[in-house]
Amino acid sequence: MPPRISNEAEPAEVPAAPRPALRVAVLADSDTRWKWGALTARRLTAGPDGRGARPVEISGLLLRGRATPTPRQLAEVGEVGIAADRVREVTAVEFLHTVRAEAYDVLVLALVGGGVQAMLHGLAALDLPRRPVVVTGYVGVVYEKLADGLLLRHGADVVLANSRHDAERFRAVYEGVGADASAVTEAALPFLGGAPHRPENGRDTVVFAAQPSVPASRADRAYLLRRLVEHARLHPRREVLLKLRSRPGEHTTHVEELPYQRLAQRLPGVPPPNFRLVYGHMGEVLDRTDLLVTVSSTAALESLHRRIPTAVLTDLGVREALGNHHFVGSGLLTSWDRLDGGHRPRPDGAWLAGQGVAADGSYATAYDTARARVAALLDEDRLPPPAPYYTPATAPGYLPGILARHHLAPDGTPAARAAAPQEPGRVRGAVRETVRNAARGAYRHGVQRVAPVIRRMGEL
Repeated sequence: MPPRISNEAEPAEVPAAPRPALRVAVLADSDTRWKWGALTARRLTAGPDGRGARPVEISGLLLRGRATPTPRQLAEVGEVGIAADRVREVTAVEFLHTVRAEAYDVLVLALVGGGVQAMLHGLAALDLPRRPVVVTGYVGVVYEKLADGLLLRHGADVVLANSRHDAERFRAVYEGVGADASAVTEAALPFLGGAPHRPENGRDTVVFAAQPSVPASRADRAYLLRRLVEHARLHPRREVLLKLRSRPGEHTTHVEELPYQRLAQRLPGVPPPNFRLVYGHMGEVLDRTDLLVTVSSTAALESLHRRIPTAVLTDLGVREALGNHHFVGSGLLTSWDRLDGGHRPRPDGAWLAGQGVAADGSYATAYDTARARVAALLDEDRLPPPAPYYTPATAPGYLPGILARHHLAPDGTPAARAAAPQEPGRVRGAVRETVRNAARGAYRHGVQRVAPVIRRMGEL
């Protein structure tokens, strides 16, 4: 029999409904942590090609405190793809109320360890029917307070390690105290990138990457500045730049009580014309750098990723307090005397491979494992409350103080005097916000300007 021919039209294929946007919030307490958190959120929610399987909405929340970023600092950390109108300042209690109201899918806690611990206990106390996946980590090289910082971050679903070396150390700490180490996930610093170094005819630029708190003493900082200026005088055809993190009065992740800008004003004589101070995005400075010099800045890893010649100074010793002990075995340790004479350190390949620098081209896949872990957690019907290592039972003399600094009770709930205010109306709400801003400004002035002066006077 001939095949039957139907006059009925084939049913049209119904397109799949678009997936709702993934809602991500980044909570940060300084300019560098904001940069780390925002870029980490981007890398966790996008594939290696920069695109994700579903749209993403990222909101920025800045934890109010000593180092809350200023608008200028936010503008200078580079383009992170988050509109300014989606960034606002909050207290810890306001953050927790926001999490309850907004139903985020992912939280990136870009905070100091105590802040992470407080937010984890606060989130556990919320007891949400569907809580967000919580991600945290470190903004750079971990060279001090390894156990303390790690245990304060325990309880997050994902604790990012910036290298294989860090991942091994992190797991060893957690397992050593009997804590679950499954959250430790190897990735890389999220802000590595840029074009590989290519020398240009007529360009010879040396950049010293300054740090806010390393070294700490006036004498040591004045010494480094003097040597940098002397290097400029010795090489008049070389451009010598002092790359600064912040302007006087602004704070970053660490307190800077002796800004290089002020020390430079006290230099004897006139600095040579080929020496100058620069600000701005580190990536843009590295675009024209032919030698990066530092004591222990994370900028060294950015520089190495781009195959820029990099030097880590030993002039003040190789000490844990300076952080340059992290570079033992790197081949980068050297002194100003040798740099003045033309020496250029060559990095050790095995050391680079363990540090997440990814100069070999593997950076595109550095976040694959972390993305897969976050995706698997998002597919869970219900995540259990965060379970940090520190509890009122395991650390009764330590944990309550950490929570109290963020106006949380020992059980993680807001302290009685820290309840979220209810704005009674537009006018009264505006007045209250004006008063808050004034108080906030006075607080920052006291912490950032007055307190350092008092401390210096006490040392006289």
